[in-house]
Amino acid sequence: MNRQQPRATSPHLKELRQLKITLMHPDDTDGLLLAQQLQRIGCQVRNIWPPVQHLPEATDIVLLAVRPDFLHLPMIWAQGEQAPALVAVVNYENPTIVSAVLDLKALAILPSPIRSFGLLSTLVVARKTHRESRQMQLYIHKLQNKLLGQRGVTDAKAILIATHQVSEDRAYEMLREQAMKKRISIEEAAQAIIGASELLGMRGKPE
Repeated sequence: MNRQQPRATSPHLKELRQLKITLMHPDDTDGLLLAQQLQRIGCQVRNIWPPVQHLPEATDIVLLAVRPDFLHLPMIWAQGEQAPALVAVVNYENPTIVSAVLDLKALAILPSPIRSFGLLSTLVVARKTHRESRQMQLYIHKLQNKLLGQRGVTDAKAILIATHQVSEDRAYEMLREQAMKKRISIEEAAQAIIGASELLGMRGKPE
């Protein structure tokens, strides 16, 4: 009988012991159980309650008890591209709580009472989703910058065509020559031409 070979440990599991987790939860039964489970997994845990507007540095994941009494507080750390992965711990379900969880952009939910299983998989999924989301954001920014650069090149060519009465191909060659001469990218050369044209246009306007 052939035995299946054990699978290699996922890199997402291996990194758990390196994660810095901020546990924002009251010091009750659920809070104590969460802290114990996180320490058992090997995570670096920092306990905070009540919720704060600014997190300790280098926080990778936040486990936040979403409670009605604190919904009015602005969670500044949950906003922006550098926000850590967020797991919401919910002990009551109603439209207000659900709306708060959505506003916080939680990547996973842990229902209360906390059980002895489920935390490990929740952390792994939240961390993986968070990383993929950031990679996608970086990719989108890269595409946006590339598109803006292409638009700049098109605008710069139009300026060269109008000012030097040359063809589009010759305008591009002039743009490339300028970039090589100054040792900058074509997109940067295009922006310099656009900036100079706008400056001249402003100076040319009557007072």
